[in-house]
This record gives sequence, C-alpha cells and structure tokens, in this order.
Amino acid sequence: MIIKTRLITDQDLILYLYSHEPKMDDKTILITGSTDGIGKQTALELAAMGAGVILHGRNKSKAEQVLQEIEQKTGNDQLDFFIADLSSLHQIRTMGAEIRRKYSRLDVLINNAGVAMNTFEISDDGYEMTFAVNYLAAFALTLLLLDLLTQSASSRIINVSSMVHSSSLNFDNLAEPRHFDGWEAYCQSKLCNILFTYELAERLQDQGVTVNCLHPGVIDTKLLRVNFGGGSPVTEGSRKLVYLATAPGLATMTGKYFKDNRQTRPAEIAYDPETRKKLWNLSEKLCGLR
Repeated sequence: MIIKTRLITDQDLILYLYSHEPKMDDKTILITGSTDGIGKQTALELAAMGAGVILHGRNKSKAEQVLQEIEQKTGNDQLDFFIADLSSLHQIRTMGAEIRRKYSRLDVLINNAGVAMNTFEISDDGYEMTFAVNYLAAFALTLLLLDLLTQSASSRIINVSSMVHSSSLNFDNLAEPRHFDGWEAYCQSKLCNILFTYELAERLQDQGVTVNCLHPGVIDTKLLRVNFGGGSPVTEGSRKLVYLATAPGLATMTGKYFKDNRQTRPAEIAYDPETRKKLWNLSEKLCGLR
C-alpha cells in the first residue's frame, strides 16, 4: 500500500489554529526575539488566533519584513514592533517606555530572546553577554512592564529556559566572571530564568498575573545551528510557547516549569528561597531597578 503525504504549510497551520484553538482577539502579546526562529513562529501562530502581537527585534528593516509577512499570511492587522538590543539596559528602558506610552495593558509577555556565546563578550553595561541577554534583559523588561501586565484581568509571563539549566549557581561567575566557559554561562543563565520565574510568581500572588517557564525542546534555530547543530522544527518549540500563552487550564497556574506541555521539576536549587532572593537583589542592583 502506498501512503501519500504532503508538506504541512504555514497556511494549513493557520487554518487549523483559527478553527481549533482558543480565540485571542482581545489579547495583546509581546514576544522578545520574534524576528527569527521560535519567536517568529510563535508570533505567526498567535496572530493566526487573532491576538494583537507586538514583535521585538534588533533590526528595524527585518522587523518590518517579518510584520508584513505575518500580516500577509494571517490577515491580522493588529501587529506592531519595537526595536532594542537586549544587551543594552538603556535600550531596554527606552523600549519599555515606548511600549508604556503606546499601550495601556499587556496580556502576555514572552521572554524568548536568547544567545549562546562561544567567546567572552561584554554587554554595553559591562556584564557577560550571555547572562545579560538571556537573563538580565528578561528581568529588567518584565519589571518595567509589570504595571501593564497587572492592568489585565488575567495576564501571563512566560520565560524560556532549558532542560540544560545548571543545578547550582555560582554568583561569582555571573555578571563579571572570573573565568569564562560558554556552555557554563548558557546553563547558568537558564537556571537564572527559572529562579526568576519562581520568585516573581511568589511576589505576584493574588495580583492576577501568572509566571511560568519552559524548556521549548531542542529546536532547529539559528542559535542551535551555530553552537550545537540541528534540531526539531521550530513549530515543535512554538506550539509549547503558544500552549503556555493560551491554554485555558493554565489561567491560574503559576510558578511552574514545563517540558513537553507538562509540569516537571527543575533542579532542586530552584526551590531555595535564599538563592532566589539573592539573585533578585543582585539583579535589581545590576539593572538599577527597584
């Protein structure tokens, strides 16, 4: 017997999402790092569900191109973009202020942007680049937009972590490391994302804002190809972000780590309140935020 198959196109996916997934017409969603990879595909899928999607990227012409592409594919004209290099706290503050001027509420914030550095580089603020982009940027942007998130009846913050997150945190080797190892820096930053998720979830109890994180999978993104080789299609990662952003059953669930759309336990250190608070206090100091 011969079984005929065909390639599933973006249009097929869009039609499926519009027909089967929860409608998001009244939601405004910001996705960092959404001009490429998982972020771009997540933006496409959420736009197909009717959400107002705010793209973020470093390059204006690329952001404009992606916005036009998503609008053309989905027919959704509730799209916007903001530009910032997440290795610069000044640019993050500027973007946060621009978003606050233009929007009075935000329903979902997806901190997706990330890097994996093979060589030691420092950010505009003098911090190790992996830590600055993968963690400090998410910390700073989230706090800058927190009042918009609390304006919504039920909003969600989603932080992209990884199953390779560290099992311990070396505070002396984060912002200004004594020695640099690219893999260690990446794993440490992803642990920081989880610690931040758990601490923020606790601080936002009873404020109508949930905070969760996830391992999106080993996905064929530019970051993975450059550093580790190929992986699964970006749709496998994007569907996990979309699930956390839209699933009705997660409306009140907070302070959880997900893998393959299921709750799982991260490293035990994530449950240590002293470590979480120490990282929070350090992050406030480094970002100049209270």
